[in-house]
Amino acid sequence: MAASKRARDRHVMDSVYPVIELLFLLIACSELCDAATVVDVYRLIQYDISGVPFGSRLAGLNHHAASMHFPPSSDLSRTVLIIPLRELNISFVKEYISQRQPLGGLLFLLPQMFNYENKGGGGVDSNHLEHGSEELRNVLNELEQLLIHSNIPYPVYFTFEDSDTEAVLADIKRNDATGQPATATTGGYKLVVSVSEPKKIVSPTITNIQGWLPGLKTDGDNQLPTIAIVASYDTFGASPGLSVGSDSNGSGAVALLEIARLFSILYSNPNTRGRYNLLFGLTSGGPYNYNGTQKWLRSVDQRLRESIDYAICLNSVGSWDNELWIHVSKPPENAYIKQIFEGFSNVAEELGVKVGLKHKKINISNPRVAWEHEQFSKLRVTAATISELSAAPELLERTGGIVDSRNFVNETSVIKSVKLIAESLAELEDHTHEVNMQHEVFDGIFTFYDSSKAKLNIYQVASVTFDLLLLLVLGSYLIVLFSILVISTRGLDDLISLFRRPPSRKVKTA
Repeated sequence: MAASKRARDRHVMDSVYPVIELLFLLIACSELCDAATVVDVYRLIQYDISGVPFGSRLAGLNHHAASMHFPPSSDLSRTVLIIPLRELNISFVKEYISQRQPLGGLLFLLPQMFNYENKGGGGVDSNHLEHGSEELRNVLNELEQLLIHSNIPYPVYFTFEDSDTEAVLADIKRNDATGQPATATTGGYKLVVSVSEPKKIVSPTITNIQGWLPGLKTDGDNQLPTIAIVASYDTFGASPGLSVGSDSNGSGAVALLEIARLFSILYSNPNTRGRYNLLFGLTSGGPYNYNGTQKWLRSVDQRLRESIDYAICLNSVGSWDNELWIHVSKPPENAYIKQIFEGFSNVAEELGVKVGLKHKKINISNPRVAWEHEQFSKLRVTAATISELSAAPELLERTGGIVDSRNFVNETSVIKSVKLIAESLAELEDHTHEVNMQHEVFDGIFTFYDSSKAKLNIYQVASVTFDLLLLLVLGSYLIVLFSILVISTRGLDDLISLFRRPPSRKVKTA
């Protein structure tokens, strides 16, 4: 009895071993479809202006990949083109977008010098920037302007060059060179981004931060005059996840913080405290007609606003060489404008740099606000913008896009502008009194959408021919395994009977 039981157990184990082998085979085959790599990708911005759609209108990806070496007359409707910025043919991209030719998606590979998370870089004088970096910057700037002003009906993503993406691209180029781009039939690489479709951001908020340094009152002073120092800190670019705006207007915001730090030292001692109140404002919504500045000014107490002698707005002061510009709305003959310009000119002469004056009247009928100081001027407050730019940029230009990376900011320029601001990263409230934040609902002609960053899975998939061959091998193996199990447990006759046609039954007739 015991011997018979042991024999049955051995028989069962012998039957299980082939099943285990099959499982290992299936697992090994499944490894062929594992992700070759996973990378962070950043989606092209999606927004509307007065209901007109711009940017990329889709986010999900599940298509095969191809390089710019794809064969002529290829169907790219279910293909993602991987385009390194170094190899970018801007005319090709313009043609595909303007003619709305079918395409599964675009993935742009950016050099690491545009990666704000790259810790190895310094300013423009460092060895971090490679040869031809300025040319690449110009190419990226042209690409950004093209993409943000287009309506693109497929997903567009950005990522950075690294060893993984370069290896994948090299493989794809080799496959494309054979004249057989990746398809379901030929296999290759598949790019997958699994995200829900973008949704409108309902009632986005903007935040303004205000700080205050009170001046020294003497007997007979009812209210001291005020000087406002303001900088807008928002950015707009082809990819919200990559648009940090190091120069426009990170340099202006950092300059404001440093000025607040320096004057807080002076104002901490009554003997060196000035006869002016200092009002500091970090405002939101700069790229969007300085919407935050407008709301901030209208919310400020009217008596305080009327006490402002003049306001200095800081905009893009991180990449100039030898000359800054003072932009004003009031004529140069205005007494306050003269005072502002003469003061800056005297200091500039001591530093060995130049300042120029640019006068631009406000067009009341035009809702477009070119400079931040124009929001002050509309409320009859004397104001000026200090900038390295000699002329106002167009709408959504010079608003801190991908091209405006940390590696292109000239630290020497910032230091000359605001007295060693690089050493200070302190928060505004550390150096001013009565700090408060103002949260407002963003209003205007812009509508924004979410889904700005995702994970891209790059799969290396086999061809249909390989799949069919694998299916044939596995099917044959299962048939042989089944036959062995039936023969060993029930005998050969039972196996044959399974394939034998059963005898037909005769139907009795009445």
